[in-house]
Amino acid sequence: MSVEGVCQLCESRLAEHDCTRCGASVCRLHYDGEMRFCADCADKAKPDNRRGDTFRL
Repeated sequence: MSVEGVCQLCESRLAEHDCTRCGASVCRLHYDGEMRFCADCADKAKPDNRRGDTFRL
């Protein structure tokens, strides 16, 4: 998929990636290449420390 425009998180850098969860176009600094999520979705998908290995999505 072609990505054009600015990052939807920082609104200043060129968007280079699309989040596979929410579809946001983000710059390389706001993209988790391992998870293929934007920084917001990657943060939400991390283990919830209160419940051990349960993930929040």
